[in-house]
Amino acid sequence: MNRKKWTGTLACCLLMFIPFPAGLCAEVCNRVVAIVNEDVITLYELNHKIKQVTGLAPEELRSQDETAFLDARRKILDFLIDDKIAQKKIDELGIKVSPAEIDDAIEKMKRNNNLTHEDLLARLESQGISYETLRENLKDELERMQLINFEVKSKIIVREEAMKAYYDEHREQYITYETLHLAAIVLPVGNPSDKQERQRIESQIADIHRRLSAGEDFGELARRFSRGPGAKDGGDLGLFKTSQLNKALLEAVEGMQPGQISQPIETASGFQIIKLLDRRPGETKAYEDVKDAIYSELYREEINRRYMEWVKRLRDQAYTKIIF
Repeated sequence: MNRKKWTGTLACCLLMFIPFPAGLCAEVCNRVVAIVNEDVITLYELNHKIKQVTGLAPEELRSQDETAFLDARRKILDFLIDDKIAQKKIDELGIKVSPAEIDDAIEKMKRNNNLTHEDLLARLESQGISYETLRENLKDELERMQLINFEVKSKIIVREEAMKAYYDEHREQYITYETLHLAAIVLPVGNPSDKQERQRIESQIADIHRRLSAGEDFGELARRFSRGPGAKDGGDLGLFKTSQLNKALLEAVEGMQPGQISQPIETASGFQIIKLLDRRPGETKAYEDVKDAIYSELYREEINRRYMEWVKRLRDQAYTKIIF
């Protein structure tokens, strides 16, 4: 499932919270909200799923949009009912997914997306997903794949023409934009309205620039004089896509080669000198470089489609009752 579809799924999975007086909480927090054959779904499970999927307490979701909340409540409950039905079948068939299989799936995910482990953790953090939640989701997905492979006799085939069509339709996903590795010496002005202080800082940054131009080490001067981020690391700011830079910085580094420094840049808060440590050009990844990732994506989509059809057939035969 691509990120847009996954985001859509998360948006659908916003669910239920029913407020009760504090004194009644112990009595009702684990009440039954649905019966699935001989199994039950509790309010605790429901609220836990909300927190797990959205990262927000249920009452926060309800306060945002009552109508959307009520619609989402039923959708997540349907999801939990389907999950109960599928899990029963998984248990009956003795399907097990080991931690090693989850580790292998994570390594494959990193290879397909050209990610280091640190890159993966950063991407998860940006999406509000914990590493433990990722492992739980992969376990569910691997169980689902084994279940469908057992229940659906016809082999899943992902054809080359479908993969090439997907590549053409989603080419923007395979563009890597130009990345710059930057360092900076930053001298802030404590009181921007104080002209004398500003002139003093401007004179100091000009003197540092002269020393750099004379061959003094950027990292050493950054450790001595910079009062900005990365000062203790020689001014190292890390990697930036060009789209992340403001206009002044972008203009300053335009045309620079690795190892070169900018002229002093005046900002609203002070002055800075930028050094370009490295420039990594953007490119469009070739089809051959991403075909394995595309195969995995299309295979997953087909598994999910068959899974939903299979669960629907089982649900039509199951006894379910929703209790609100």
